[in-house]
Amino acid sequence: MGYDFDTSAVHAGREDFLELGVHTAPLDLSSTYPIPDLEEGTASLEALAHGAADAPQKIYSRLNQPTVARFEGALAKLEGAEHAVAYASGMAALTAVLLALRVRHPEDARPHVLALRPIYGGSDHLLDHGLTGCEVEWVQANEIARKVRPETRLIIAETPANPTLKWLDLEQLVADAQGTPVLVDSTFATPVLQTPIAHGVTLVLHSATKFLGGHGDVLAGIVATSDEEWAAALRHVRVITGACMHPMAAYLCLRSLPTLPLRVRRATETATELADFLAEQPAVSAVHYPKADHPLLGSQMLGRGSLISFELAGGYEAAAAVMKAVKLCVPAVSLGSTDTLIQHPAGLTHHVVPEEQRVAAGITAGMIRLSVGLESFEDLRRDLSQALALAATTAPAAAPEQPSAAAPQAPNSRVES
Repeated sequence: MGYDFDTSAVHAGREDFLELGVHTAPLDLSSTYPIPDLEEGTASLEALAHGAADAPQKIYSRLNQPTVARFEGALAKLEGAEHAVAYASGMAALTAVLLALRVRHPEDARPHVLALRPIYGGSDHLLDHGLTGCEVEWVQANEIARKVRPETRLIIAETPANPTLKWLDLEQLVADAQGTPVLVDSTFATPVLQTPIAHGVTLVLHSATKFLGGHGDVLAGIVATSDEEWAAALRHVRVITGACMHPMAAYLCLRSLPTLPLRVRRATETATELADFLAEQPAVSAVHYPKADHPLLGSQMLGRGSLISFELAGGYEAAAAVMKAVKLCVPAVSLGSTDTLIQHPAGLTHHVVPEEQRVAAGITAGMIRLSVGLESFEDLRRDLSQALALAATTAPAAAPEQPSAAAPQAPNSRVES
């Protein structure tokens, strides 16, 4: 029997609670486990070390952690995937995917990867750094079909994109990939708004620190897939590198899943109102938020999301002034928490991206990213109103940078993402 998403969010990971006689998820903090039978223990270690999801004996928490496995099963169900593999952070999860290319293709000296900007700044930095030994080629979405090679091993994209909120057509992306596995960072959407595997994507990555944890008190990452070989390779990498999710983090994520649909939808409603409000402000030169008639809304994305990016006519000085002037919005990186977070991408989350590439991706010095929380619209509107008014008195009359083609600066325009 299949359930609606909201019901699944409540009950995923709880299927055996009646049998166990519990009402909340068991928290297993063991680092090691007894091995009553050496022969069975040896066979279990061999299986787990090479990517098996389970074995008769757990052996060691780096190999098989029950609370983490429970969260993995719950998230896989919500994503419509067969498997999920959890890590210590979103960046650890992405690193594991890139290292898994070597497990899957040991013959490749430098696995070829296509990547699309904009993407989270930390992800950009990892891909651009060369640390994982991959040959990363940055491309636009409309270049994939002609840039993909027979030896291309992975295509990496983020949608909605961080921080411009641009949406990618996943079915088109998969078609252009011509059989090459596609990884999509779906952190901004969550499975409430988007399930990429249903559109042909191979791997779905989440920084579980964000909406999945949802309360600003956990650091975690997870990759969902229905490809058994990919899942085994990802577990194999986790065993080797030790980039494991802590059981307490898994417990906190499990605690948060039942309220995930409520939190995402409520924050989305408020974000929609705030985007309209910001578009009317003289100090704001552009608002990046998907339009209500976006062609992917209703087919791929089931909502417009709770992230807004907007640009200030006063450029960097105005953005810095707003960050300093807010009283209710919290000036901090991260997103998807119950409180509203406000941050400056060019100076913080995307500062590690080369300036030329930032500007080309539409990340200007006057851009601010807002992760809308669960506060009332009126309180957030008043806070932003006073911050924008104060910024107008402290910022220079002219913007300190020239507008880029990727980020139009028409007064009070709504920029479709």
